[in-house]
Amino acid sequence: MPRFAANISMLFAELPYLDRFRAAAAAGFEAVEILYPYELAAKETQRALLANGLELLLINAPPPNYTGGMPGYAAVPEGIDRFQRDIRRVLRYAEALRAGRIHVMAGYAKGEAAQAAFVENLQWAADRAPGQQFTIEPLNSGDQPGYFLDDYNLAMEVLAAVDRPNVGLQYDAYHAQLIHGDAAKVWDEFGQHAVHVQIGAAPGRCEPGTGPVDFEQLFAAIDASGYEGWVSAEYAPSTKRTEDSLGWMR
Repeated sequence: MPRFAANISMLFAELPYLDRFRAAAAAGFEAVEILYPYELAAKETQRALLANGLELLLINAPPPNYTGGMPGYAAVPEGIDRFQRDIRRVLRYAEALRAGRIHVMAGYAKGEAAQAAFVENLQWAADRAPGQQFTIEPLNSGDQPGYFLDDYNLAMEVLAAVDRPNVGLQYDAYHAQLIHGDAAKVWDEFGQHAVHVQIGAAPGRCEPGTGPVDFEQLFAAIDASGYEGWVSAEYAPSTKRTEDSLGWMR
């Protein structure tokens, strides 16, 4: 069985942010991921991680634009200067929090220029911080219309062009199911390239146990593939208390 982690931006969301770390540890998680930890000083998150013995696996980049702009722009040609400026802040957070990976959000753009910008930005980030691991993740166009990285084949094209050892694929069962119609088949085809895994049921993005994905089969396939990383629960619980949605772990 894989090692499970909790995305505490979505799980335990019924609690204040800093209380979620204790709740995750109490539920048996030893590692977490946080989509955007930038609202608080890094030291506050750092203390919560240390106090609860938790490893931070992943954060998203770039920081969100609270003025209403795009949440990601790594593939937006006119956003290259801004990306390179903002990624410096992300790297400071990642260093302070010892974040294992940084998921680089592509943003909303299409075409060859967008792909070239995405590749350039990923190479720039990877070369600036060679000791830091980065990921890219295809997102389904139903949730993210116009998002550049909306297909696993495209993700492989980007990774081949980037050609950096510290940039890898992030597999998400929820998005894989909605993009290609079969999350297990996507794992069989692309799982050997995955450096981080997330799960959530499709189409509702709630806990495993609903929808067409056979998670027992998927977990067995992940184990059989030799993947040694974490599998992070990234879903919106259908229950009032996150703990009541964790039956799939048992």
